[in-house]
Amino acid sequence: MPASNVYFTDFHCPVGTSQLVKLRRLMEKAGAGEIDFERKLVCIKMHFGEPGNLNFLRPNYAKTVADFVKERGGVPFLCDCNTLYAGRRKNAREHLDAAYENGFSPLSTGCQILIGDGLRGLDDVEVPVSGGEYIKTAKIGRAVMDADVFISLTHFKGHEQAGIGGAIKNIGMGCGSRRGKMEQHNSGKPRVSTRRCKACKACARHCGQDAISYGENGQAVIDHDKCVGCGRCIGVCNFDAISNPSWDTVQMLNCKMAEYAKAVVDGRPCFHISLVRDISPNCDCHGENDVPILPDVGMFASFDPVALDQACTDACLKQAPLPGGQLARRMMTEGFIDHRDHFMNTTEGSEWRSCLEHAEKIGLGSREYELVEV
Repeated sequence: MPASNVYFTDFHCPVGTSQLVKLRRLMEKAGAGEIDFERKLVCIKMHFGEPGNLNFLRPNYAKTVADFVKERGGVPFLCDCNTLYAGRRKNAREHLDAAYENGFSPLSTGCQILIGDGLRGLDDVEVPVSGGEYIKTAKIGRAVMDADVFISLTHFKGHEQAGIGGAIKNIGMGCGSRRGKMEQHNSGKPRVSTRRCKACKACARHCGQDAISYGENGQAVIDHDKCVGCGRCIGVCNFDAISNPSWDTVQMLNCKMAEYAKAVVDGRPCFHISLVRDISPNCDCHGENDVPILPDVGMFASFDPVALDQACTDACLKQAPLPGGQLARRMMTEGFIDHRDHFMNTTEGSEWRSCLEHAEKIGLGSREYELVEV
């Protein structure tokens, strides 16, 4: 597969030029204006942030993208699908409240907000996965698939399982309905190390399936009959006491996300934007955010989500870890094993390469890219 163009601009803003101006210019240079938006319904897929988390992308960025579409005759809407785990975004009513609380509204963004899989996450459509090895029909939020044009607007960051939370995760996992998310997550179930568990009970507070109880010694016990393998408990454990028992399950998750992303983008015009800033170690689905692990890098855009994720990852791997972040702290712990990869070093057991490798294999895009600075 030939190399794809990925366009990049940094966050430096001379007097008179804002980040929003630079984002618009990036979209223009990357060719987003060549898409026929006239009278088209345009899904702008993004993450509204779990309340309590302050690392999600500001609504100002969403408004810039929506205005770009409207100026070209399109009808944009912001969209995300409901979550599988406990939180403030598990049904559309609460999800919209969370979005409004975090500043997303028709007034602030210039367009409407829709929850893609309906009130209870049950409004989905089964979409064939061309070339899929693990998923034959992806369960995607109906509103996502009903759109004529698809744009992903991603906060690029770390992730406690997938290694990176990039465009493919925003599309594949983010557009899956509740049963779609279940299908992607259900290959692996976590385990608890009794040697490391401190009985802090953080894992149980974040489990949406009531799958975690406590034994006579006060340590966590996971009921695998209830567990859906979402991995939230892994991310919230401060003592690395919970892990996935098999590397293959993380790789399986990554491959399924790639196949779900392919189901979303096939057959219609798509464009992808990633902002590499506030690079937290965990997903914005958490109701909190740790300090960034790496410095802000810039804004990237491409028609190819695989090349986009590869370019963002490569840019991050060139950065020096920020003092005090989870990455820097882990590098100073006794017995630390250096994987020569910032994201794998941040969360033991996380891994991202299998996602991009599989995405390229099934024809979602190319890992080879030409970086064009704007």
